[in-house]
Amino acid sequence: MSAADRIFIENITDILENGYSDENETVRPKWEDGTPAHTVKRFCVVNRYNLAEEFPALTLRKTAFKSAVDELLWIWQKKSSNVHDLNSRIWDAWADDSGSIGKAYGYQLGLKHVYKEGMFDQVDRVIFDLKNNPVSRRIITNIYNHADLNEMNLYPCAYSMTFNVSGKVLNGILNQRSQDMLVANNWNVVQYAVLMHMMARVSGLAVGELVHVIADAHIYDRHIPLVKEVLANPVYDAPTFWMDPSVTDFYDFTVDSFKLENYQGAKLEGKIPVAV
Repeated sequence: MSAADRIFIENITDILENGYSDENETVRPKWEDGTPAHTVKRFCVVNRYNLAEEFPALTLRKTAFKSAVDELLWIWQKKSSNVHDLNSRIWDAWADDSGSIGKAYGYQLGLKHVYKEGMFDQVDRVIFDLKNNPVSRRIITNIYNHADLNEMNLYPCAYSMTFNVSGKVLNGILNQRSQDMLVANNWNVVQYAVLMHMMARVSGLAVGELVHVIADAHIYDRHIPLVKEVLANPVYDAPTFWMDPSVTDFYDFTVDSFKLENYQGAKLEGKIPVAV
């Protein structure tokens, strides 16, 4: 069993046994048929993944690694908010006729800001600080920009990263306001684990912990039978993470720069309904 499996089992079990249901409340999300999409949730779930020990890929249900990395690069490297720059179709429900999801995600990371040291976007500022001022306690990205929320087709879920260096070890905190545990939990964990490895590599540091803070960790009502099905699956050891050793520039990484070797896991049969 991988550490990601153990943590996922603990989270899901806690939500199902001790969570709060909003079934009697008016909620925003709806299913494709127009029915309100209710959830059962736990407030402020905090998970810690030691990336120096193993890569946090779920084996109870296999995560689509290449697609997850592609979306990560779309946001953090391409700094795009247009689905035409993305190889998967996961954002299509929130895109307009031009393919834009508005001033969200990659758009926010690509905005340039003036600092004493010059003009940077948020990604380049992180890289600059990790290389030049790693003891800083101000190495933070934040894409929850209130001034632009009315022009975002979906408010950011995973909205903030805090990078912190201890000696030669890079640690990070991912803050997430909301998480659909079945659809997106390990997807986001895998993505930001890869990001941590990328940032450590380009700044000459060793990778350490990824801490994932979820304000609203929830399971949708129509997902409950599916998560129970996932919990009944066999588990395997964590895969081995490979990153192309020749790449040292953040913008030279591609989807093919990363692999999960000996990755085993079950596939969830059938389509998972997604609330919008």
